[in-house]
Amino acid sequence: MERTEISSLGEFGLIHHLTKNIELKNVSSIVGVGDDAAVIDHFGKQTVVTTDLLIEGVHFDLIYTPLKHLGYKSVVVNLSDVYAMNAIPTQITVSIGFSNRFSLEALDEFYEGVYAACEAYGVDLVGGDTSSSQKGFIISVTAIGEAEPDKLVKRSTAKPGDLLCCSGDLGGAYIGLLFLEREKKVFLESPQALPDLEGEKYVIGRLLRPEARKDIIEFFEEKQILPTAMMDISDGLSSEILHICKQSNLGCVLYEEKIPIAEDTRNAAYKFEIDPTACALSGGEDYELLFTLHPSEYEKLTLNEQISPIGYMTEPELGAHIFTKGGARHKLTAQGWNAFNR
Repeated sequence: MERTEISSLGEFGLIHHLTKNIELKNVSSIVGVGDDAAVIDHFGKQTVVTTDLLIEGVHFDLIYTPLKHLGYKSVVVNLSDVYAMNAIPTQITVSIGFSNRFSLEALDEFYEGVYAACEAYGVDLVGGDTSSSQKGFIISVTAIGEAEPDKLVKRSTAKPGDLLCCSGDLGGAYIGLLFLEREKKVFLESPQALPDLEGEKYVIGRLLRPEARKDIIEFFEEKQILPTAMMDISDGLSSEILHICKQSNLGCVLYEEKIPIAEDTRNAAYKFEIDPTACALSGGEDYELLFTLHPSEYEKLTLNEQISPIGYMTEPELGAHIFTKGGARHKLTAQGWNAFNR
């Protein structure tokens, strides 16, 4: 494969190369890449801004993460945060730091994924930065979105008696990670060995190429549903539920039997002899939506098979608990991702 050294282009040549084909699609994108700053006008709507930092060796491993998938995922995890505010993402900026082990062709592959995500979700890439790194790959993506002032949804506004719901299914990304980490270990010990992912396309895809739940936000708009609180599930279901409980000053009841787990995930978990429910509660990186809703909206939820009621909110003095399939009651604890516990 041809290799072009980044140094042959220089910083501005690299920026031009990576952004030369951008076409702005949102009317709110006034000025994009090429000036000292982007210009965005949301015409009276409220602006939502979120940023994620992804660091090689901490958030991703390039031994088993294709650069195109990484570019796509880097965008999607930010868009998920915008959707979690019941807002619509419109623009992103992407900044990268990389060592000299990365060629121009490698960065092109990464940006293929970035542009694929922009196309899939209708957002504009309007800026960013590039820098050298002592080692490894560093990615910072900022996503910008818009929302009607009366439709923004926060984590802190749930009410006692609200239904507790989530989208999609949970735990798959964690199982996908287990398969990839297992094969990485085999590869490091025997580089000539071929990977054996046992046909587990679903769970590996959940990790390497997640999707943000744009469809759920569109469903809310279509059915005139306004959640009372919402966030995305990036650090495990139990951790996110406890965030809503804390910020809304409430307790909750969660039912294990109601937690949505795909059959592919369940079967894959059994291969590692681990409990699928534990994967859903603590695994993370599912990027589904967790939200609360007034009980009067329940009938509307039945129109969407991608939404599962999994419990309800209570007064704070009752605490946060999970009822197991066997009827036992346990305190809900957070054992998900901790960025600084490494």
